[in-house]
Amino acid sequence: MKLLQHTILLLAGIAFFSCREEAKPVKTNIVSSAISADDIQRDSIIAFAKKYMGTKYCYAGGSPQKGFDCSGFVNFVFKNFDIELPRSSSGFSKVGKPLKPEEFKVGDVLVFYGYRDSKSVGHVGIVCEANGMKSKFIHASSGKEMAVTISELGSDQYTRRFYKCIDPLKL
Repeated sequence: MKLLQHTILLLAGIAFFSCREEAKPVKTNIVSSAISADDIQRDSIIAFAKKYMGTKYCYAGGSPQKGFDCSGFVNFVFKNFDIELPRSSSGFSKVGKPLKPEEFKVGDVLVFYGYRDSKSVGHVGIVCEANGMKSKFIHASSGKEMAVTISELGSDQYTRRFYKCIDPLKL
């Protein structure tokens, strides 16, 4: 009796699998857009930076617990992606090739002159929406916000202090 059951199951299995139509590749009209690893990393950098929105400003601060100053914030964000950048804003005056506004990308670092001394670098931030001189950037502000915030490069206070924009992924 068991032999008969096994024989029937075996024959049914052979019949089932031999009648199966072979899978054919499906053609689609979807055009794939090439997203580079560079783009993914830049988006990840901004997503990580935005987690710290509202973190308090602290002079010489470099951690979420203590708070951030501008260069401490930029350094903290990029260090998470194994990218070493200067710890002081003035250190950014010596690194990177200046980009033209039309070359600005998400994840680039904006470098600004200081308030009091317009001849030395005093502030940095990370481009989070690239649009040339109308880009938006995330930074630790010692201004009225006193926290990590997003500002517009196109506002007077930043446009007149703008020194350069660099690509930290190409240093």
